[in-house]
Amino acid sequence: MLSTRMNRWTIAAITVASLAVPGVAWAQTPEHTADNAAQFPTKSDLKSLTTAGSYLAARHASVERDAASAAAFYRSALRTDPKNNELLDRAFISSLADGDIDEAVKLADRILTMDKANRVARLVVGVRDLKQKKYAAAQLNINQSIRGPITDLVATLLSGWASYGAGDAKTAVANIDKLTGPEWYPIFKDLHTGMILEISGKDKDAGTRFERAYKLDDSMLRVSDAYARWLSRNKDGAAAAGIYEAFDKKLPRHPLVQEGLRETRAGKKMSALVDSAQAGAAEALYGIGATLTRRGGEDLALVYLQLALYLQPNHPLALLSLADLYESVKKPQMAIKVYERMPASSPLKRNAQIQLATNLDAADRSEEAIKILKAVIAEAPKDIEAVMALGNIERGRKKFSDCANTYTLAIDAMPGVTDKNTWVTYYYRGICLERSKQWSKAEVDMRKALELQPEQPHVLNYLGYSWIDQGINLDEGMKMIRRAVDQRPDDGYIVDSLGWAFYRIGNFEDAVKHLERAIDLKPEDPTINDHLGDAYWRVGRTLEAKFQWAHARDLKPEAEELPKIEAKIANGLPEDTSSAASADKKKEDGRGG
Repeated sequence: MLSTRMNRWTIAAITVASLAVPGVAWAQTPEHTADNAAQFPTKSDLKSLTTAGSYLAARHASVERDAASAAAFYRSALRTDPKNNELLDRAFISSLADGDIDEAVKLADRILTMDKANRVARLVVGVRDLKQKKYAAAQLNINQSIRGPITDLVATLLSGWASYGAGDAKTAVANIDKLTGPEWYPIFKDLHTGMILEISGKDKDAGTRFERAYKLDDSMLRVSDAYARWLSRNKDGAAAAGIYEAFDKKLPRHPLVQEGLRETRAGKKMSALVDSAQAGAAEALYGIGATLTRRGGEDLALVYLQLALYLQPNHPLALLSLADLYESVKKPQMAIKVYERMPASSPLKRNAQIQLATNLDAADRSEEAIKILKAVIAEAPKDIEAVMALGNIERGRKKFSDCANTYTLAIDAMPGVTDKNTWVTYYYRGICLERSKQWSKAEVDMRKALELQPEQPHVLNYLGYSWIDQGINLDEGMKMIRRAVDQRPDDGYIVDSLGWAFYRIGNFEDAVKHLERAIDLKPEDPTINDHLGDAYWRVGRTLEAKFQWAHARDLKPEAEELPKIEAKIANGLPEDTSSAASADKKKEDGRGG
């Protein structure tokens, strides 16, 4: 399958041998856990900066993976130093990364007056020409963008679509057929020659190409979709439906496949996948871009996906792939903008809305996220994916009563036969019930989750810890936590549970041993630091205890825990109680897994 073949591309081969993209807004930057880039600069911001100031601001925006701000600052610096080739190149690449292709084209034209061999600029200008139906110019520029296996394939496919646009489908197919290269080339070659032949009226030849591509990789969505569409018009609905049914078994419930099944089972003849040279070129850029996104080539994938959307702004799969790329680099604000562009008529709109809500929550806009999901659920009350997304957001925002009710909706919507994978729904509902002071109901859900997955470490940890924290089922609870630790010895939250369990039963020496291990694994967690401080105090290491509590205080514990920690720093622990620390609520919220 294609995925197996693609595994042979190393990241180095993708980013170096294929196409050098210098200065892409997030190349070689550290991973960020939050979308914390500065707000987009205003005109007054830009006017007030010197060339050096604009450059430094642009570099900072690049480190923060904020392509829009980086492009604005680089262009500002370029206006005051117009002959600076480095600024020109960085402004071009940042504009391209931001999806401002019109601006990128202007900058590419300037670059080519000084460096006619710049392959990225050639590619961008060539795609502009193709969009404007200047097919001869498009071929000339695209053919000069070739370098390495990936761009060789992309340029050949784009040049082929330009030939088709110019009215020469025969040459388009012949040139694509002549391309030789790695073993994954034929799939793309057959798919695109099939599409060219199909919209040229050569249905029989197109079918041969689609069938060949399908035999090479029947797990590739666009290959299956193109072939099924061809079958619906040239054979019968049953044959077309069979292709969709086979794909549905590999990847159940994909919206485009579900739409295809509805159409073909109703006997409808489906339109071709593309209907123009521009749509075909967009499909080529999307196909390679989406594949690179999954294989660690985010920089180059970004370029291809933005160019695909320049040619076909409403391409639903290109939009999803671009948004997914932004998610992978922890940029929810950028993903939000892309998800909002999904056409209302697309079968992928529902998926986009769910992901939009998830990213809104990640950007601390949870109320908007909840509103969107409730609207999706109102239209489809048994949409388990949407219901689970809503429950997860409510749980993360500590709306425990709400999330308990939401997970109940998910459980009620499940089929009669309970799937083992549904353990997580009972587990999450159990968390919400416990946190909303409904322990008896929570315990039932935890036991149900274990019935479905008897060795699930997070459930073992949660239930075992809860029993010990309440002083019940101590032996069984300790055994459960040990089983969880055996499976997840490097999970700081679970190791903390074992240490805290020893603390709760008065075995402070063992508590210290395991809590020190938990701190090694999760040094930034305030609750684990608080627990270790308590254990240190009980074994007489009072100075270390106060240091640990101070560290817990500085790590921003939950609001209700802060005064308790400050009281311990001032007065230590009272002699007549074994604990002044609370249960590990972070772990109980399900964040440990």
